[in-house]
Amino acid sequence: MSELTFEQMLEESLKTIRNGEVVDGTVIDVKPDEIVLNIGYKADGIITKNEYTNDSSADLTTMVSVGDSMTVKVLKVNDGEGQVLLTYKRLVAEKGNEKLREAYENKEVIKAPVVQILGGGLSVVVDEARVFIPASLVSDTYEKDLSKYQNQEIEFVISEFNPRRNRVIGDRRQLLVAEREKRQKELFAKLNIGDTIEGTVKNVTDFGAFIDLGGVDGLLHISEMSWGRVDNPKKIFKVGDLVKVLVKDIKDTKIALSLKFPETNPWANAAEDYAVGKVVTGKVARMTDFGAFVELVPGVDALLHVSQISKTHVDKPSDVLSVGQEITAKIVDLNEAERKISLSMKVLETAPASEEVSQEEAVEESVEESVTEE
Repeated sequence: MSELTFEQMLEESLKTIRNGEVVDGTVIDVKPDEIVLNIGYKADGIITKNEYTNDSSADLTTMVSVGDSMTVKVLKVNDGEGQVLLTYKRLVAEKGNEKLREAYENKEVIKAPVVQILGGGLSVVVDEARVFIPASLVSDTYEKDLSKYQNQEIEFVISEFNPRRNRVIGDRRQLLVAEREKRQKELFAKLNIGDTIEGTVKNVTDFGAFIDLGGVDGLLHISEMSWGRVDNPKKIFKVGDLVKVLVKDIKDTKIALSLKFPETNPWANAAEDYAVGKVVTGKVARMTDFGAFVELVPGVDALLHVSQISKTHVDKPSDVLSVGQEITAKIVDLNEAERKISLSMKVLETAPASEEVSQEEAVEESVEESVTEE
């Protein structure tokens, strides 16, 4: 029997490897774009940057050190230059896919970073295994700009798992919907009509503002924003404002809100504040052909009929008055039930002695001539 040469004995002492095999190795050299491993084979193993990480700008010398132990997968026993081509990234991705499969089957919640914003959604990575979250499944509300999610860790579930077709779909929306429903249930269990609650302005429209009460949105209609007149909600509120609101009504999952707190009702002491005969001041709020409406305080408008503007004949209010003008008048009628007040400037005018009439007669005349708001 012939003796083996040293080279033959050395070769026999080294293990054999095959494509696809998982092996352990030790880092013997690191370059910015390449890692060299001793894998106990006659040739060293090489991991290119592309087979180590998805980060094309990475410097491998900052990620791996000589002497580190690594478990890798053989891509090609001979790369044409007598070296073994290895991959670390794909092996980790296989483990990541296994983790995703288990999460899909068990409906587990996964937390992972967003690595890329795509045209139709987000790309996240779980142990080098990629998951696509379509834009429609990113949030429970429509979001046009997804850039805020870049590099953020988000939670989601796997709604579709088909790695063979490279189709692994994540769903964040269902988690948010479930959380919102939970908060809604908790809130509705303790919320009652008449309660005062703090919320955050979520959206402002021409007809009102939507207030986030903690997982449930309530509508603050423009007519409930003030006892007075509000022309444009956007001049009063902006998104993010904190407001204390009154729960006016609850119907199913809809909540109507108000800022008309009973204690601030300007009509609460109307019999005293707007008693007949009292002289008041106010600003002309709007005008019609038959008279002018004067705001005494926000939420309390009084009618100054055209016939009560002056002892001198006035064809229409706009001939002598203007919107925003401050006037002084006497209250000549109060209908508290219908919240209507009639004013007269005429009775305050000083008349010549021959034309003077008693205050009682003037008030009586004013009441007869006044008309109610259309």
